Order: sequence, then C-alpha cells, then structure tokens
Amino acid sequence: MSDSNSHGKDPAPQPAGSPHPLDLNLLRTFLAVYRSGSFTGAAQLLGLSQPTVTTQMRTLERQTRRELFERLPRGVAPTAVADELAARVAPGLDMLAAVAGPDAAAGRTAEPVHLAGPAEFLCTGVLPALAPLVAEGVRLRVAVGLTDALLDELRAGRHDLVIATTRPRGRTLSAVPLADEEFVLVAAPSWAERLKEPLAVEGPSVLHSVPLVTYAEDLPIARRYWRHVFGRRLSCPAAVTVPDLRGVKAAVMAGAGFSVLPRYLCADELASGDLLLLHEADDPPINTGYLVQRPGVPDNPDVVRVRDHLLHTVRG
Repeated sequence: MSDSNSHGKDPAPQPAGSPHPLDLNLLRTFLAVYRSGSFTGAAQLLGLSQPTVTTQMRTLERQTRRELFERLPRGVAPTAVADELAARVAPGLDMLAAVAGPDAAAGRTAEPVHLAGPAEFLCTGVLPALAPLVAEGVRLRVAVGLTDALLDELRAGRHDLVIATTRPRGRTLSAVPLADEEFVLVAAPSWAERLKEPLAVEGPSVLHSVPLVTYAEDLPIARRYWRHVFGRRLSCPAAVTVPDLRGVKAAVMAGAGFSVLPRYLCADELASGDLLLLHEADDPPINTGYLVQRPGVPDNPDVVRVRDHLLHTVRG
C-alpha cells in the first residue's frame, strides 16, 4: 500500500468524527457483530462473553461518535455508518485472518465442514455429489431444517454453509445461485388415468374432491403451483401432510392422492411410470436454491473445497 506511517504499518481505519485510530480488536468484534446480526452470535464466533461484545461495541460507538447498530428484539440491524465501516475494514481484517489462521497444509487435520439445508435436496443431490470429497478425507456434519432458522444459525456460527430455498436479505451473508427446481403436478397411475382428461377439459376444480398430499398444512408448494399455472387460489385442504417431500412422494406413489413435487425428486418415478404428470405446464413454477456462506475467509480450508465442488457439480 502506498500510504504508511513512519514504522511501516498502516493505521487502523478512522471514520469521520473519530479523533484516534480505532483498535483492531474492536474492529474484529464489530465485523463479527455485523456479519452475525447479533451480539450473542458474535460472542459465539469470537469465543467471548456477550457482555464483553456489548461493552466493546459501546466503546467503538463512543469512539466513532456514531450509532453503529440498531438494537432489535432479536439481534441488531446495521446502520448506514456500519455498512460503510464494514466495507472499509472487512478486506483488511479478512486478509489478516487468512495470514494468521491455521495452516492445514502443515499436517493438521481439518475440522468437519458443517453443512445444512432441506433434507430432500441434501439427501438426493448434495450428499451424492460430495462423496468424492469424503473419499479424499473431507469430513461433513450435516443438519436439516427450514431456511430462516438455518440462516439464523449460520449467522451465529453453527454452520459453515447453508443451502437456502430463498435468497437471504441484507448484506451480512454471501449467497450464490446453486440450482433451480421445477415443480410438477403428479399422481399415481390409478389416479392419473381418471383425472388427466377431466383436468384438461374442466380445469383444476376437478381435483378438489381428490386427496391432496402435501408438505405442510398451509400448502406452500401446491398454492404456488395453482397461482402460477392456473391463475387461481387453491381452496382444497390437505388430506395428508408430511414434513419431508420424500414421504409425500411415497404416499402419492402408493395411491394416497395427488401432489406437487420438485421434478428432480420424482424424475426416476416419472421415467418408470410409477408416477404420472397430471398437467403439462407451459411455464412451470421454478424455485432457485442458494448456497450461502458467511463473508470472510473461513478458518477451515475444506469449507472452500465443499463450496467450490458443489458449485461445479450441482450447478452442472
């Protein structure tokens, strides 16, 4: 860098209104709070107590003479001043963390990579894709759950990577598109043979008397299909709810009724004829999954290996 002090070291960033260079420890804590979205999450990431993090942020706000975080019932929200400060300090702090971090090449065994996401997609697409890395020594710890809860846990440092069904809001997480899933309306042959022609002639109302098998009571996937494809509201209740789409598929294959499923999950059954499409949509609904990671240089180099491998193989 071209600007340096007489000792050959760059001074810590000094926002407008700050009379003295800022302490690097305070800036590290600030960046952890900014990225985790809470004092508690930052404390877990840094191995500090939550009161220590709170005290450090009060000190930093006093030094900068600016409010950095808006305190919320759950966590904190960065102010515009915090956004600006994070943009300025993150590259340097991340570079320092990379230099001072553990050297996996020096004979150290890397920690497991903590990966989380929807159970169906993890089991059907992600874990088979990662098998070659496991054979090479990468260790995985896999958790399943709903996107909002998993992203909160990612911010708190519980996971390294999360596969999310929606793009995270804000700038504290790094998200890249991973895969698109197309939704299809399916039933077992015993139902499809009776329903497909009336559905084409009379419309989706013919399905209201047929049992609907779905993921949750509020019918999130089926309601979206009805709105996107048929242009109307789905009004029939669920006959069976299973919080795992593999269970939904099993029930539909057994003749329990009809459902809307991701095509990737039932591609083999559609090819074999164990399931049949009830409707060929010209413009089927698509949902994009995202691979999400906390910004910054991960301590574990295997996190980068898993991330890059997924982006290469699952995208392909």
